[in-house]
Amino acid sequence: MEYRRLGKSGLKVSEFSLGSWVTFSKQVHEGDALKLMTTAYDAGINFFDNAEGYEAGKSEELMGQALQKLKWTRDSYIVSSKVFWGGSKPTQRGLSRKHVFDACHAALKRLQVDYLDLYFCHRPDIDTPIEETVRAMHDLVQQGKVLYWGTSQWSAQQITEAWMVAKDLKITPPTMEQPEYNFFERHKVEGDFLPLYDTVGLGTTTWSPLASGVLTGKYNNGVPQDSRMNLPGYEWLRKEWESPEGKAKLQKVEKLAQLANKAGLPIHHMALLWCLSNKHVSSVILGASKLNQLQDNLSALEKRNVMTADLKTEIETILQNAPEAPKRF
Repeated sequence: MEYRRLGKSGLKVSEFSLGSWVTFSKQVHEGDALKLMTTAYDAGINFFDNAEGYEAGKSEELMGQALQKLKWTRDSYIVSSKVFWGGSKPTQRGLSRKHVFDACHAALKRLQVDYLDLYFCHRPDIDTPIEETVRAMHDLVQQGKVLYWGTSQWSAQQITEAWMVAKDLKITPPTMEQPEYNFFERHKVEGDFLPLYDTVGLGTTTWSPLASGVLTGKYNNGVPQDSRMNLPGYEWLRKEWESPEGKAKLQKVEKLAQLANKAGLPIHHMALLWCLSNKHVSSVILGASKLNQLQDNLSALEKRNVMTADLKTEIETILQNAPEAPKRF
């Protein structure tokens, strides 16, 4: 395991991290959570990602229970939460000062920690002025309840606006963004955010490197019964991949699998190593519902030297979806 700076900050995050979306509390329960987190930690993973919206807080409760039993020293790991979806009432959603504060305190209680290392605004909130959110995040940092704050699924323009507000007010700016990044989702990490890596030192903790499991190749012959696409509440995901556009992507997955085989890699290892090969990626978040899945994904690091410039060129020949660099004026 290697470690990368989170943007221009001094925080070193493991190149692979462990996330709890979909899995914790839905597919993974206490015994399995302990095994997954222990295996990740022993392999060198130091960042564990969570959110108030994951299983209505139950994911954080499960991770908090595991952290208490594992008894790792608090200075040896990084834990995150995200704020936006806390409930159905108006004061339980969005990025108002009230909900940002309430959600932070609730996450601390569920995770059973004294502070959050990373705290993300899970989506932009068009109903709350960015200045209000930036001030709320800064105050949590000043209170020692949050060390670094950032965004998830924000645009470069929205991140830039938050930075400008923080700069004008001389308060804490966002450090990181959590975007989706994989073979089929590239426009933000490789395009939209490109100017921000140098200008504001943006860090990225990217999610869905295997495109919700599609880049394992297991959907090439239909949807397995025990897969994510068959989970209650994830019908939207199945619909997405059964659309004409989704089917076209699955045809590319077959070609990518053939290329990976030629390179001596399973396709999911090739997908993970490709994400890691981007110098602007601080950490790639792994998800796993079974211990052998996590162990297998971690083993991709043993073959990182296979991800050569030539192999990336061959991948690009199949994908043909590299985003255009943003124009500079």
